[in-house]
Amino acid sequence: MRLVRFRLGPNARDTEGDVVGIRGNAMGALDGIRVLDAGLLVQGPQAAQTMGDMGADIIKIELPGFGDQGRWIPTQPGDPRSPYYIGVNRGKRSVTIDLRTADGAAVFMDLVETADVVISNFKHGTLAEWGVGYEQASERNPRIIYGMGSTFGTAGPGARREGADIAAQAAGGLMSTTGADGSPPTPVGVTIADHIGSQNMTAGVLAALFARERTGRGQRVDVSLFGSQLYAQAPEYTSYFLSGNMPGRSNGGHPLINATYGIVQTADGWLALVGVPPAQRNAFYETIGRPDLIEDERFRSYGMTPADRQKLFKEELTPIFKTETTATWGERLEAAGCRWAAVNDYATAAADPHAALNGYVQTINHPEWGETMMIGSPIAMSDTPVSPGDIAPELGQHTEEVLLELGYSWDRLSTLRQSGAI
Repeated sequence: MRLVRFRLGPNARDTEGDVVGIRGNAMGALDGIRVLDAGLLVQGPQAAQTMGDMGADIIKIELPGFGDQGRWIPTQPGDPRSPYYIGVNRGKRSVTIDLRTADGAAVFMDLVETADVVISNFKHGTLAEWGVGYEQASERNPRIIYGMGSTFGTAGPGARREGADIAAQAAGGLMSTTGADGSPPTPVGVTIADHIGSQNMTAGVLAALFARERTGRGQRVDVSLFGSQLYAQAPEYTSYFLSGNMPGRSNGGHPLINATYGIVQTADGWLALVGVPPAQRNAFYETIGRPDLIEDERFRSYGMTPADRQKLFKEELTPIFKTETTATWGERLEAAGCRWAAVNDYATAAADPHAALNGYVQTINHPEWGETMMIGSPIAMSDTPVSPGDIAPELGQHTEEVLLELGYSWDRLSTLRQSGAI
């Protein structure tokens, strides 16, 4: 089948009438969409990568000689490869442009004319000061969708404050809920605020693209890490608004769920119990060898707090579950129709057969590192398959390629390089 590469306009079809795109025989949902990713670290870049997985052409805009800040977080001492850059920039084309210079801004605005989306998470107001903000971009291309990420939002005294994932975890209240009563506030061990912010950015940009099909106009999309944290905790905040009471710490479960819901220690690890509905109570207690607890009023009462209930369950259940391995308990609970999951570390989770079979973890042959595992996409689409890019670009790897496509001459590229604009 002949590969058709196209940009804006209607779906392309080969001579046999099959829809095709730039990554293979199956057309991606966003084939024909161009995204300028001027993001840093995680929030902006991961939003762009998600769109790239769906077929969009992602042009990564980076500062000459330095690049995205994410490039400078090494895997470990002696290994300069950056998991932050590699993990959220695969499948993109890197173009170096110094947006702070007049020539660099002009190059960027030329690219804006060819693009559908700009994504960035610079400090609020920075790009506008450089002459490449939404107002300037929309004048050149009224159809442009301009996704802007911030830490605290565009209004209020913190609008221009710089921040990052841990700031949103702290300000958004998440740290106050993790860990156990009496322990210090505890950050989540991943950049969860950045990730949630990136997914909200993706959702907003995709909705704006859909709206543009009806109106013909682009628009600005603003997403903050702080606001995304609040939204991610909507049930817990709603509980506080309704009751006036803080939900409290997770204490190995959830502060609002008054049930057999939490983690218990086994002979070789930990296991998560995902609640025991009334129809499964008898089977659960019989499976763990404690049928006497079926009629125990302490386990029927909903008058206690979730924290007290968690403490009671752990006092009774921990000695039981510590007698067998996680795998053994999993088999028994599965047979009884009870919901459960092993508490995995990264090695165990990556080796879980569901990870590879569903494409969540994939193995690639990297030109320098050989066989390498990477995180795929959590999204599957039946008609327009998601196709994750496999390799993150070197800094400026595609500068000449992209600008030549734009119509620039070699002489102009030389002049721009000499001035430091690219």
